[in-house]
Amino acid sequence: MPKRAKGLSAAFCSTVKRQGKYSDGDCLMLIVSNSGSKRWGQRLVIRGKRRDLGLGSYPLVTLAQARVVASQNRQIARDGGDPLAAREKVRSTPTFEVAMAALLEKKAGELTNAKHIAQWESTLRTYAVPKLGTKLVTEITVSDVLEVLTTIWATKNETASRLRGRIEAVLAFATARGWREGPNPATWGGNLDMLLPKPSKIKPVVHQPSLAVEEIPDWMSQLRKRQGASARCLEFLALTWARSGEARGAIWSEIDFETAIWLIPAHRTKTKEEHAVPLSNAALALLRSIPRTVGEDFVFPAPRGGELSDMALSGVMRRMHAYEVLNDLSLPELGIREEEAGWRDPQTNRPAVPHGLRATARNWAGRKEYPREMAELALGHRIGNRVEQAYHRETLVERRRLMMNAWAEYVSQESRNLPNVNGLRLV
Repeated sequence: MPKRAKGLSAAFCSTVKRQGKYSDGDCLMLIVSNSGSKRWGQRLVIRGKRRDLGLGSYPLVTLAQARVVASQNRQIARDGGDPLAAREKVRSTPTFEVAMAALLEKKAGELTNAKHIAQWESTLRTYAVPKLGTKLVTEITVSDVLEVLTTIWATKNETASRLRGRIEAVLAFATARGWREGPNPATWGGNLDMLLPKPSKIKPVVHQPSLAVEEIPDWMSQLRKRQGASARCLEFLALTWARSGEARGAIWSEIDFETAIWLIPAHRTKTKEEHAVPLSNAALALLRSIPRTVGEDFVFPAPRGGELSDMALSGVMRRMHAYEVLNDLSLPELGIREEEAGWRDPQTNRPAVPHGLRATARNWAGRKEYPREMAELALGHRIGNRVEQAYHRETLVERRRLMMNAWAEYVSQESRNLPNVNGLRLV
């Protein structure tokens, strides 16, 4: 083999044409074929066996690059490792986009709402894939994640916060699959929270508009005058403190009239844990008043069958806000500005929405000095660790029933707080 005492030079590598193997020292060789093509090779003893490794073609791999790879291979071999296995692992390591697709495929079998899956993919493809998509999951650093987030952290903080969590999920999935090791560069606590301002400092959390506790009896009285599955579902939601999706998706098999328990399965709750709702007498009476249709599982079916849409409940609320003026009276004549009409949040003056009924109920429970853990559990929130959660679920059901009955009695009392003119509530 032709040898050069001082190793190879970049000029020699570019000009040599004679067939042969030219050593650069330390087992690295430039191999020139009879056709004139050139490639890099390395001969090492790996775990007691002599092996020949290919390091790529020249000039695609430069002399400097070949030396770096050769040095890394020698170190791996000295430490008892196998450079070939390490290279194979790198070749099998997916890019961020590939790992993302695998995670989304897994989630498609977990998320029952197709809209949520689409939101996951849309957020990642819009903001993360352009910068991280082609990077191997092993290559992504805190700086890379930070670069993605800083572009929208101040202007679209809610989206950015969700994006961070979704990037973290992709990389956590890659770790679980054995594609990467070490800390997750997208975690918040003790990591990105040191580099980015807290979301609460950028944009205060805006809660869903709720009704004033004093107005809920009047609101319930008006609601009960309305007909249809959507109005009854909204009434059931108010009586049970449930989330919209939980109430709309309620099926008869979840209702146990004998024990007066509505058992919401884990896959339908936000916490992904089974949630037992003790039904008040008013809630039971409501359920018993609903005619059941053969072949229809939903308690509150849509007009054409199946589950009510989220907009169905919102529509009831909007119609309750948009009061009809009777007897040719107009809002100005009654001294009411149009922007003030309706059932409004006492803090923000925004029109109340179905989800805000939960906040109204929580405020009422606080005023009545019910234990915090009992109220939070009634809302389907997590309390403490899993042992504490199991304990509260078992011990607080009947105490929660007393609270729910007290709530139902409060919201069912006669309207007394605000005057009405021909059914028009004056604000």
